[in-house]
Amino acid sequence: MRLAVLQILIVLMSFLGPRGAGAEGADRLRERERMVKEQIEARGVRDPRVLAAMRTVPRHEFVPPGNRASAYEDRPLPIGHGQTISQPYIVAVMAEMAEIGPSEKVLEVGSGCGYAAAVFGELARQVYTIEIIDALAEQARGNLSRVGAESVHVRAGDGYRGWPEEAPFDAILVAAAAPTVPEALVEQLAPGGRLVIPVGEGYQQLEVYVKTEKGLERKALFPVRFVPMTGEIREPQ
Repeated sequence: MRLAVLQILIVLMSFLGPRGAGAEGADRLRERERMVKEQIEARGVRDPRVLAAMRTVPRHEFVPPGNRASAYEDRPLPIGHGQTISQPYIVAVMAEMAEIGPSEKVLEVGSGCGYAAAVFGELARQVYTIEIIDALAEQARGNLSRVGAESVHVRAGDGYRGWPEEAPFDAILVAAAAPTVPEALVEQLAPGGRLVIPVGEGYQQLEVYVKTEKGLERKALFPVRFVPMTGEIREPQ
């Protein structure tokens, strides 16, 4: 009888994994659920697909180990090389404003650690993301691979001119502030495509552009603070 009970316990432990692993997973799920309810849904984000994506992607997997205790707090966190992982609310707002459909192709400029691209990957058919810092591009690849984000493709390079060989894109999201909207990104938008980008020097504003037959329609959202876009956009014209 005792042997039978022991065998049952061994089988159960094989499913549950090592002690503490299941508890940690449950804790992370609760933290993520609280993040969505208190930081995102409570502040007006309503798209159910965006909320589901934010609940699904494990933000702590994209944060350096020393900051993982703060992974679900309502703030950006350092990821090295003078860069940060974006505040969860901002990622959710940008995703909602981009109106990403399940059959669409998305471009992200500024991969960082890959977190936002993973969220967009839950919403789109394919995501192409560009990171100007080689070490961060490699970090993003590793993070995205670890969480199984197979629809996200990472390139190391300057995102100022986009990813022309994969254009057009149904949505383009930019995670660095530009002094003006890069014309190449506008050109790579599909008809009806949406561009979500922080614009400004010093004072920045999150803006949404929609490509219509008559040109670009612009909507200003609210003040933000992103790292500045670097690379070719800063070179003398």
